[in-house]
Amino acid sequence: MEQLNFRHPARQRAAGSRPLALVGVVASGNLEVLVERRLPDGECEVDIRTAAEGFAEVWQAVVADFVERRSPGGLKLSVNDGGARPDTVALRLAQAVRAMEGDAP
Repeated sequence: MEQLNFRHPARQRAAGSRPLALVGVVASGNLEVLVERRLPDGECEVDIRTAAEGFAEVWQAVVADFVERRSPGGLKLSVNDGGARPDTVALRLAQAVRAMEGDAP
């Protein structure tokens, strides 16, 4: 099990007021994301636990792109990965932010 942690500055606070949300499910080729509103508005943290070791550079690129596109300021995202592809990771991260905005269940 590999553990990775990335902290990025965010341009703005993530919209919405939900304190937390959970999206996805850990299963073969998928992942779950717990997102919590617990950081200063200009920061974002992504904490990853993955069984697929040796992909830190890929994770770093996906997370950096996500933060640039979504500007999830104030959010801590905890990812439990079951071997998801980068496009699935990007989708789940975006879903987590949408859930915090109140636009998703």
